Amino acid sequence: MNENKTPTAPREPAPEPTLRRLPWYLAFVSMLRSRNIDHVSSTAISKELNVDASQIAKDLSVLDIKGKTRIGYRVADLEKALAAFLGFTSKHNAIMAGVGSLGSALIADTGLERFGLNIVAGFDINPDIVGTTIKNVPIFHISELAERRAAYNAEIGIVAVPVEQAQQVADTMAAAGVSALWNFTPVRLSAKSDVVIVDTSIYADLALIYNRIDCSRS
Repeated sequence: MNENKTPTAPREPAPEPTLRRLPWYLAFVSMLRSRNIDHVSSTAISKELNVDASQIAKDLSVLDIKGKTRIGYRVADLEKALAAFLGFTSKHNAIMAGVGSLGSALIADTGLERFGLNIVAGFDINPDIVGTTIKNVPIFHISELAERRAAYNAEIGIVAVPVEQAQQVADTMAAAGVSALWNFTPVRLSAKSDVVIVDTSIYADLALIYNRIDCSRS
């Protein structure tokens, strides 16, 4: 063993706008691969997704892959590189707090597993739900969260509880050792600085849709 080997520096986080565009590229090249298309250029991706070709090239520069002049990227290699960079090829254990209609739907959504999300347990206070299973995922009382989080080695906490309980549940998850919170409530959660928080606000999206519809009619 080479004890003098220089440790690898941590990877710099990609800009959030880039991370939000990369899954579009992955979906497109996956479709191309299914059609047995071997190569694709930034220009071709640009025409399909309506993103400037120079922006696409800049986004793809975060990957350890290079395209060839006048040929572009090999589709299979680009698909593999995108999926790996986005973390979709690794398994990430998660726990679900709130097993109502939304929480139970997320647990039952096996499609999330294709993108590396492995929901290993759910937590609730409803006695009709606690002790049951959804797609072989056990549902426990919220009081068991810390113990179960450690046992399952879950790094992600998904929050889908009523708004008045959201911050308390987030605090419980952070104290239990999760590295990230995926928030499905309209509450702006807070946590210690080393816990990643990502908001997926269905309500904000609905408000945007309604506003755009109303404006288009006026």
